[in-house]
Amino acid sequence: MHGTLYIVATPIGNLEDITLRAIRILKEVDLIAAEDTRHTRKLLSHFDIHTPLTSFFQGNERDKAGRLIGALKQGKNVALVSNAGTPCISDPGYPLLVQAVKEGLTICPVPGPSALASAVSAAGLPTDRFTFVGFLPDKTGKRKNALEKLKGIDHTLVFYISPWKAEASLEDIREVMGNRAAVLCRELTKVHEEFIRGALSEIIFHLEKHPPKGEITLVVSGLRSKV
Repeated sequence: MHGTLYIVATPIGNLEDITLRAIRILKEVDLIAAEDTRHTRKLLSHFDIHTPLTSFFQGNERDKAGRLIGALKQGKNVALVSNAGTPCISDPGYPLLVQAVKEGLTICPVPGPSALASAVSAAGLPTDRFTFVGFLPDKTGKRKNALEKLKGIDHTLVFYISPWKAEASLEDIREVMGNRAAVLCRELTKVHEEFIRGALSEIIFHLEKHPPKGEITLVVSGLRSKV
């Protein structure tokens, strides 16, 4: 019999957020494919998990996927984890997932922490419908082109933003989409968790005075909710 590929969510900050099921699965599988084995080893050590690790990151995921598929076909159970949150959501894993689907292998999600869900649930902007954008392009021109395609959407938008590109990204969002209501969610579930609410211009002003550190999820109101 073929093995099972488990898509396992891990904490985005607070280790207490890991689920009991995730701990059990990580202990029981034959192999854990991790975005950064050094990072994941710390998590495993904390929960006294001694399952073998193998690296699986953006630079090697296409080549490594074939080996992991081979292990699954041999009956091995494999858990896929990223550094934080849910794999395959702006994290490595998609090529492996696609191959597993094509091969008709069993894929089992083990849900848990996600910066996307955490930010949307606490931001205070409409949650009945939203679009997850993920990371915008690095260069201003391409970023603005991407935003132009999104500006007509009338429901909430969610972005992942690198701290060193935060101010420039927000400036481009404000320029293309207007001065909308937004919430910048920083370091979710960690000691310095922070929610900065207001118009985009107000958040930009805050960033000018307090350059951000850590992971950022930005929630922006839809077209009909301009400030």
